[in-house]
Amino acid sequence: MRILVNVLVAFFIFGAAMCALTVLLLAVPGTALDSLWRINPEAHRGFIAMDGWALVLMAIVGSACAIAAIGLARRREWGRQIAILIFVVNAIGDSINALRDPRTLIGLPVAAAAIAVLLNAKLRADE
Repeated sequence: MRILVNVLVAFFIFGAAMCALTVLLLAVPGTALDSLWRINPEAHRGFIAMDGWALVLMAIVGSACAIAAIGLARRREWGRQIAILIFVVNAIGDSINALRDPRTLIGLPVAAAAIAVLLNAKLRADE
């Protein structure tokens, strides 16, 4: 179980880093880094349509991921609870988005598996 929790720590670190990169790309447009939007131009259009709210949203999501990573890495109960909350919110979002794009349903089994791991994880700082 410890290995799976460590995988989730890495997942949340990656999520926080990607949110930070997105905030940077949105906050400072017109740089050489803008070429990264070619990876997902649809996301770029969506963020631009959100105007300044995209920065706020990505900052919140990135902060939540960073806090979850820290809490899970330190084997704290609050870290586990935040991680579960993130996956629940993500699953709700995937369910709603499935009305427009059924491909988002792939996130449901991923979120369910992560939640199952977190619900069964016994986190202790002395591990």
